[in-house]
Amino acid sequence: MAAGAAEAAAVVEVGSAPQFEELLRLRAKSLVVVHFWAPWAPQCVQMNDVMAELAKEHPQVSFVKLEAEAVPEVSEKYEISSVPTFLLFKNSQKIDRLDGAHAPELTKKVQRHASSGSFPPSTNEHPKEDLHVRLKKLTHAAPCMLFMKGTPQEPRCGFSKQMVEILNKHNIQFSSFDIFSDEEVRQGLKTYSNWPTYPQLYVSGELIGGLDIIKELEASDELDTICPKAPKLEERLKVLTNKASVMLFMKGNKQEAKCGFSKQILEILNSTGVEYETFDILEDEEVRQGLKTYSNWPTYPQLYVKGELVGGLDIVKELKDNGELLPVLKGEN
Repeated sequence: MAAGAAEAAAVVEVGSAPQFEELLRLRAKSLVVVHFWAPWAPQCVQMNDVMAELAKEHPQVSFVKLEAEAVPEVSEKYEISSVPTFLLFKNSQKIDRLDGAHAPELTKKVQRHASSGSFPPSTNEHPKEDLHVRLKKLTHAAPCMLFMKGTPQEPRCGFSKQMVEILNKHNIQFSSFDIFSDEEVRQGLKTYSNWPTYPQLYVSGELIGGLDIIKELEASDELDTICPKAPKLEERLKVLTNKASVMLFMKGNKQEAKCGFSKQILEILNSTGVEYETFDILEDEEVRQGLKTYSNWPTYPQLYVKGELVGGLDIVKELKDNGELLPVLKGEN
């Protein structure tokens, strides 16, 4: 019991705004990590366990949990719009932020800031003078770029969810950036584009606007003329299967296979000395599901030569054992 109580005590629970401000004042000299959480969210409960582990590893750091909905004045002050959210403080000033249940990223941030004695931290992955250049690159990263809360698969606010639904409904090809993953981008883009809220949609690096603007463009039938259309799936799969003379669709990539079958087929292909390209189906659910129908082959990996399906691991093994693999890969069969 005593050990359990000691572990629980490692993370301080705060229940009011005055208590929170007082804690920041009293612990100004140390790094303070605050978890804005909710008891109804399972990912928050998991991250409380992560906080307890981190507290054991970093006794010099103060770990705090604050129920976001129970202390709304603090949540509003720091723009907490979803849980879990983590804020890091030094000298009573916020120095970093992490939105979402990303244990490795939280661990990294705690280690970095705990080892940095100066404030603000003297090392920064993206120096301030480079921010403008970085934002320009990000807004030009794809013909149509959506800066949103969360990802298209898991939007983390209603406005972002609606925006994704509109773009998908119109078959618009877009890439996205999760502003929760980078506080510098989240704040910097507001100034860069002179647009205070998210989501934000850019075409060819130019800001189109937020959800209201996109809804207006949709209503006036202008959206389809402004945004680039996604190619139809069958066309896309045809292009992908012909991307290289030998194309392997697998779980993972050449450097790191993510299933035993993919690992085995890589070893066989590498032993032939033939050049080939790979596509990681775990990165694209549309391709992963679509290719099964396109090729009438239900499993992965799948090997293509000049756009034609050769087969999966069993077929490739058979061809190798029969001495037929090399001629097939060279397009001689």
